[in-house]
Amino acid sequence: MNLTYGIKDKPPVGQTILFAFQQLLAIMAATIAVPSIVGNGMSQTAALFGAGVGTLVYLCFTKFKSPVFLGSSFAFLGSMFAAFGGAASVQIGYAGLIIGALIAGLVYVVLALIVKAVGTGWVDKLMPAVVIGPTVAIIGLSLAGNAVGDLTGSNGMETSTYVSMICGLVTLFVTMAASIFGKKLLKMIPFIIGILAGYAVAAIFTVIGNATNNAALVVINFGVFASMKWVPDFSFLVAGVDGFSGLTPSYIFTLFVAYAPVAFVVFAEHIADHKNLSSIIGHDLLKDPGLDKTLLGDGVGSFAGAIFGGCPNTTYGESVGCVAISGNASVVTILYTAIIAIIISFIAPFAAFLASIPSCVMGGVCIALYGFIAVSGLKMIQTVDLNDNRNLFVVSVILIAGVGGMSVSFGAVTLTEVACALILGILVNVCFGTKKAK
Repeated sequence: MNLTYGIKDKPPVGQTILFAFQQLLAIMAATIAVPSIVGNGMSQTAALFGAGVGTLVYLCFTKFKSPVFLGSSFAFLGSMFAAFGGAASVQIGYAGLIIGALIAGLVYVVLALIVKAVGTGWVDKLMPAVVIGPTVAIIGLSLAGNAVGDLTGSNGMETSTYVSMICGLVTLFVTMAASIFGKKLLKMIPFIIGILAGYAVAAIFTVIGNATNNAALVVINFGVFASMKWVPDFSFLVAGVDGFSGLTPSYIFTLFVAYAPVAFVVFAEHIADHKNLSSIIGHDLLKDPGLDKTLLGDGVGSFAGAIFGGCPNTTYGESVGCVAISGNASVVTILYTAIIAIIISFIAPFAAFLASIPSCVMGGVCIALYGFIAVSGLKMIQTVDLNDNRNLFVVSVILIAGVGGMSVSFGAVTLTEVACALILGILVNVCFGTKKAK
């Protein structure tokens, strides 16, 4: 695709800050959702700080050649529950979060060493466009339910579904209008324009709802401003020195079983994300800086982020979608995003404002974001001959398995629909073979 800013380009500082804020909005909801779901007092702002640190580490390992943000990984939710569930106290649970992330990070390091030794030729053989294309599409499609659910949801309040939909659709249509009809800068910050428009409409409904005592019209929870915390509860501080002393061999083994297999699952999604990003920016990231570098960046960055926020990180499809829609692949933008994420975790009012953005507003944005991820995957199979049944079957089984929600659980480990669809596609492709693209 035609990019306004390439990887090495450096937009003006003022614009870069705007672009970085847009990236932050794109990844914000999911990043702070993970600690909210896990509970046990985990801090949203600490997770945001950890995501910023993890991204900085990733950028260093990838030599500032890969424009993607790392955020809290949903794949490790079960692992994090196991860390708390198997602990004798919350303090030991926090220590478990850090040790578990270390285990996952070490899996990435081992995989990176293997890739360094044998190269990436096997990746192209096992995952050609006919496999990776529909898999990338599934990454977007598998999130469709989340986007629509947010669009029509009440964000834990008594908001009317119709009111939520109005706010979400205003966000979506303003985002699309800014991207299609916007001139220069406006065209590159459609998410900011859309979210502000949706937030304004939500605020109007909320004011009316509070004035008339009608809960169905209250969209924004301004109560988050009353519970602001200026200093995040970092995981390593909560764990404390005494928290590690209570660790037992059986508990550490529980962490290994909970974290290590998931790291292998996320490895497959890591490749899919970077293949997708490569197609968007017109530069093969698996070759330069190299899959070994991206794996090291993801693994070490994930551990570094978990030390502060407790959540293992991963490359975000939302960030990739933001690059695709805005046409801005500047790595400097990602650098600014990471720095801003770290800074605002200490600016309580600003962090509270971001947390107050209603889920219905973010749902409107995510419909566009996740849709772009799905479409970018489908673009990857444009050169594949789908008149050949061998190719057709590979694409078909991946799409149906993914959209159908095929997943397999082994204890605390779950192979997501994306992982299952990818594995099934690889098996079909290996068994029946494919013709080379014309």
